[in-house]
Amino acid sequence: MAAVARRAQVLEVAQELFAREGYHHVSMDDIADAAEVSKPVLYRHFPSKLDLYLAVVDHRGEALVARIDAALAGIPAEAASGGRDVVRAIVRAYVEFVEQAGESFSLLFESDVTRDADVRLRVEHASAEAARAICRGLQGVAGLPDAEARLAGAALVGMAQVAATTRYRTGEVGVDATVELITDLSWRGVAGLVRGAGTTP
Repeated sequence: MAAVARRAQVLEVAQELFAREGYHHVSMDDIADAAEVSKPVLYRHFPSKLDLYLAVVDHRGEALVARIDAALAGIPAEAASGGRDVVRAIVRAYVEFVEQAGESFSLLFESDVTRDADVRLRVEHASAEAARAICRGLQGVAGLPDAEARLAGAALVGMAQVAATTRYRTGEVGVDATVELITDLSWRGVAGLVRGAGTTP
């Protein structure tokens, strides 16, 4: 197997193990066995368990940011200027990411290694990118000062993240219904900041 394919295979196996068992309960031996590679091969790709964990976190974070970017890029300029479609796109990106990721979303949203500063920065990167996207949208439609737009963006990301993970684990509300509910809940709050927007969809 080519080195690139082998690395991808190891990342996939490690992602599953870390998501299911947690960082502290998975050893490099466990990963080598599950990936059916020797430990020298495993260490050739990843010098330590932490390096491997960070690579998995980066991989998940890149997938989330790519989904958010694609969602925002698909909004027509005239719709984006209204703001509501920006909120909906972010919420849908989170919900669909969690649906596709399965329990591996926990590596970004519920990591058990965030006491380590390097891990915390990597885990928070995707959420920070999403918050920045919302921040830009809020500044455009509401004219909020930078600090307030950043805070509101972070709050919206938190709402989308919690809603997506709760929907996944309970299964009580459908994906589309979740997106519309959280978009409506978020937008009614955002609309209060937009002069003349009212609270209508």
